[in-house]
Amino acid sequence: MPTVTIEGPPLTDINKKRTLTKEMTESAAKAYQLPKDVIVVVIKKNLPENVSVGGQLIIDRHHKKSE
Repeated sequence: MPTVTIEGPPLTDINKKRTLTKEMTESAAKAYQLPKDVIVVVIKKNLPENVSVGGQLIIDRHHKKSE
């Protein structure tokens, strides 16, 4: 079973999660030429204080923009 893992900021709207997982499932099923019911999609949330870009925490990058 192919597994698609999506990591990113929290996505709180359940309808957006439904759309995201549906579209990811359809794309993976097409690419692997498998039925959709064998595709697994996992959403992992990463808070901005736990991720850095270019050595700087994302939370700090956002604070600089608002200053």
